Amino acid sequence: MRPSVAMFDPSMTTCCGIPASLYDARMSNTPTIRAVLWDFGGVILSSPFDAFRRYEADHGLPAGFIRSVNATNPDDNAWAHLERSDISAAQFDRRFADESSALGHRIPGADVLALLAGDVRPQMVAALDRVLSLGLLMACLTNNVAGSSSPERALVIDAVMARFHAVIESSKVGVRKPEPRFYEIACATIDVAPTECVFLDDLGVNLKPAAAMGMTTIKVVDPDDALEQLWRVLGV
Repeated sequence: MRPSVAMFDPSMTTCCGIPASLYDARMSNTPTIRAVLWDFGGVILSSPFDAFRRYEADHGLPAGFIRSVNATNPDDNAWAHLERSDISAAQFDRRFADESSALGHRIPGADVLALLAGDVRPQMVAALDRVLSLGLLMACLTNNVAGSSSPERALVIDAVMARFHAVIESSKVGVRKPEPRFYEIACATIDVAPTECVFLDDLGVNLKPAAAMGMTTIKVVDPDDALEQLWRVLGV
């Protein structure tokens, strides 16, 4: 069951488990961290880029080629439209193949979609539980695609997602990271200001607009190092 989001009441000793002293700090001119925002793929899950590299090696493609296709015309390419649910998986299959072919190597989009499933990182799930124990709000901010998974995998993912107060999915809200509107929706959903948030993502392009809005950002390259940074920011 997903944790509920309670609104701030100055008369309460705590709200959402957050000590009243934190709210005292919030009322000052120095913002207090009230929420931790998490990317999903590449943060909670292992990065799909590892699967991309294996595919490229197995098919004799240049290293980093799939990512270069995704980075070309990033706001209007097949990948961007799929994450906003503007096109179907079948349309993505054809459009990605055409876009990759234009860059020198034809790759069916269906092959790329099959590479997206990552493994849940146990240390990240433990970190979610620890953040909840601190009484902080949490939201998952994910660029995703509508689709199905095996019943077994769906149960695992659902158990992780149940820890968040809110899950913001590009395929449902119609905008995606790094569009600023995506972050605005996330903050409004859990009733926090950007300056009250820490955001973890594995892509710098997604962190840049969040930082510009005032969020504290952490780039996840090594998961354990990223968590050390998070605990320092939270002072635990």
